[in-house]
Amino acid sequence: MARPPLILITPSIEKRGVEFHDLSASLSIKYENAVLQAGGIPVTAPISTDRKILAEIVRRVDGVLLTGGDDINPDLYTKKLPRAIRQTIEPSPDGGKRDLLELILIDEIFRQRKPLLAICRGHQLLNVALGGQLIADIRRQVPGALNHQRLDKANELVHEATLTAGSLLAKITGKQVLGVNSSHHQAVSETAAPLQATARSSDGIVEAMELKPDASRKLPFLLGVQFHPERLAEKFAEHRAIFSAFVKACISNRDL
Repeated sequence: MARPPLILITPSIEKRGVEFHDLSASLSIKYENAVLQAGGIPVTAPISTDRKILAEIVRRVDGVLLTGGDDINPDLYTKKLPRAIRQTIEPSPDGGKRDLLELILIDEIFRQRKPLLAICRGHQLLNVALGGQLIADIRRQVPGALNHQRLDKANELVHEATLTAGSLLAKITGKQVLGVNSSHHQAVSETAAPLQATARSSDGIVEAMELKPDASRKLPFLLGVQFHPERLAEKFAEHRAIFSAFVKACISNRDL
């Protein structure tokens, strides 16, 4: 029987922890539950920007899961954001440490060729890391867009995404149209050169990205999704399948 793979999961950083009101590493247990259910063992990434430490952690794990959370620093993807839009962005309480931590992790993931699943913020940061652009605030920058901030229905399907035929996500889910949840106000605009959009909502928002077939920087598995499959995995087999495929890729890559 194959040894369960270790999956590194990145946490958010909260303004106030339970103990002594310190900054706190925070992670929804739904990520861990989804990984456990798929047969993986979740481990939480430390809050460190030491490249040697992060490189060693990536070496020891079998795959990496980038999670949702706070807005990404707009200075990482644009220098020309109007003040009215910039004011909609909630600055991270850690002074950008999480941004840097995850950018280093992404670099190491590609260097060491480990499987990657990127969710919501992680999907956006992946695009930024590879040279792509973001929509800083959908409501202000995309006229006629759907309401993508359905925090009131975080665990429910609120709109549909049309999948590219033959894409990794279409093969995993067995769907051409996938129901998704939606709890974000930022999104991918221009995809980075190595990436391609493989799912979009009816208003054109990128709901999933994968590597192009001819991308020079290959990984054993790469999928970025704007929605939160970990919140849907208990009820919907197609969202559970995303984690199963990711964990299976982690096992296969480790055993090569």
